[in-house]
Amino acid sequence: MKEKGLSSITAYEGQVVSLRVETVEKPSGLRATREIVVHRDCIAAVVLDESNNVVMVRQFRRPTGKILLEIPAGSVEPGEQPDGCVKRELQEEIGYLPGKIKKIGGFYSAPGYCTEYLHLYLATDLTKSHLVAEDTDEIEIVRVPISDVLKMIRNGEICDAKSVAGLLRVILEEIR
Repeated sequence: MKEKGLSSITAYEGQVVSLRVETVEKPSGLRATREIVVHRDCIAAVVLDESNNVVMVRQFRRPTGKILLEIPAGSVEPGEQPDGCVKRELQEEIGYLPGKIKKIGGFYSAPGYCTEYLHLYLATDLTKSHLVAEDTDEIEIVRVPISDVLKMIRNGEICDAKSVAGLLRVILEEIR
């Protein structure tokens, strides 16, 4: 079932992603080209406040041309552990330090063409703590009652994969 790598070149090297173009041989013997977006691992966190609201961020996403409502997320920096990244990202994006974080899974964002793996967390026991970061000045913090989340996923108000996956994971855990 595995493909055999025959050649690989880096076609683009950016600040956030690079593009690797590979020639592979499929198990059938046919050759194919694979374009692979290389991206660092990331974290995504479902953040619950003391009133059982999900703390989310609303921000413009250039690739979609839309403003999206999302769970907080961010790239794991070189040398940083995912747990530490959760704490840093939540302070930067929503201005809170979680007292408790629990890893609840993980997933590849787009395994057909991207290496990005998202470590999924539940964050609770929040304390105000703000870290200044680039690119967070346009983020709006939104609190959503967890009871409204399924309806918002159904009607498309929450429509990015990491948010849908993370929120459904937390809701399914509550049902058990």
